[in-house]
Amino acid sequence: MGNGLTWYDVLEVQPGASPGEIQYAYGAKASLLRPEMVAGAPPTVLDAVARGQRILDEALRVLGDPGNRERYDAGLRAGGSGLAESARPNLGADWMAAPHHDWGRRVTVPDLRGLFYSVCLDFVSRLDLRLKEVRLTERPMPVDGLVVGQSPAPLAKAHRSSELTIQVWHPPERPQDS
Repeated sequence: MGNGLTWYDVLEVQPGASPGEIQYAYGAKASLLRPEMVAGAPPTVLDAVARGQRILDEALRVLGDPGNRERYDAGLRAGGSGLAESARPNLGADWMAAPHHDWGRRVTVPDLRGLFYSVCLDFVSRLDLRLKEVRLTERPMPVDGLVVGQSPAPLAKAHRSSELTIQVWHPPERPQDS
């Protein structure tokens, strides 16, 4: 399967996951993107939230429908490269395509915006990049964060073992009602 990111990776489920498990994983992630969770967030966060919701919706469209999932799984078994397949979302050129390697020393930096931190962490480790996280939320809820920015920019060439800085936003903790 190579280093490409799959829809299973996006939802953090195993390829043998039941339809209920897929729906549950989708719901758990989508709940962190609800309007009340992002109220008052800056525009960069809102852009990443919209992108993240499109990514999740597409993962559910592919994995939640038995026919789509069967075709997708067949493509993966045939040596497909995850989201580089035709089932990937239309979020821009080369979005999350399998990394392009330059004689094993350089890799094309994928666009990580809109992915949850846990998914990003797993994917970046496959690329042999060092990850530096910048938290954007002062008092975050103890939930998975959303990648809203990165440096180097998507599609830039980076040496393996070089540093990739990501900006991660978490929903802020809400004051408790007394």
